[in-house]
Amino acid sequence: MQTSGPRPTPRRLPRGRHALSRSEVERVHRDRLCGAMADAMAENGYVGTSVEDVLKRARVSRQSFYGLFSSKLDCFMAAFDQAGEFLRLHLQDTAESATGGDPAERFERAFTAYLETLASAPGYARLFLVEVYAAGPEAIRRRSEMQQVIAEGLAGLMGVTGQTARFACQIVVSAVSTMVTPAVAVGDMDALRAVGPPVIDHVRLLLASGVLNPHPPAT
Repeated sequence: MQTSGPRPTPRRLPRGRHALSRSEVERVHRDRLCGAMADAMAENGYVGTSVEDVLKRARVSRQSFYGLFSSKLDCFMAAFDQAGEFLRLHLQDTAESATGGDPAERFERAFTAYLETLASAPGYARLFLVEVYAAGPEAIRRRSEMQQVIAEGLAGLMGVTGQTARFACQIVVSAVSTMVTPAVAVGDMDALRAVGPPVIDHVRLLLASGVLNPHPPAT
């Protein structure tokens, strides 16, 4: 399985002499190792993935691996950060282009982009949403921090500033994570996309009820 990743990289470096600097070679190796980690875990899970599995997929030497990472977990966390940044940048691009329309329309565009981003990189999506829980407390803490960033971005996109509305955004993000995770876990991208319409309809109801009021009441 080949995973679409945050940053496409050459499958291997050019043979013989090349003009790449040491830092560029390390970047290529890092990206390939992170992509290989996501690919391996999509098939075997975090526990079932070994450093050797990652090396075979990335076609990078063990020496190069340990020159960049101290352990499998260290490589996992780098891949997790890439997945989070990949998601954040896609949502940021959507937010910057979604200047028109009402809050419901902006949410629909952003949420649709979120689902398509996950579907476009199933290995990274599984790493980000599923295998993070097998990787231990630090990975789970990092996942929680990223969810908070996404919730704040949602609040900004929809123009909500009141405490109740911002908390509602956190609930929406947490609920969405729970709803999409089973589909990502089994690689069912149709089921992943099917989460979209009911969530969008529910957020419209929240907006209509005033729970997600873009304009907090005067005090």
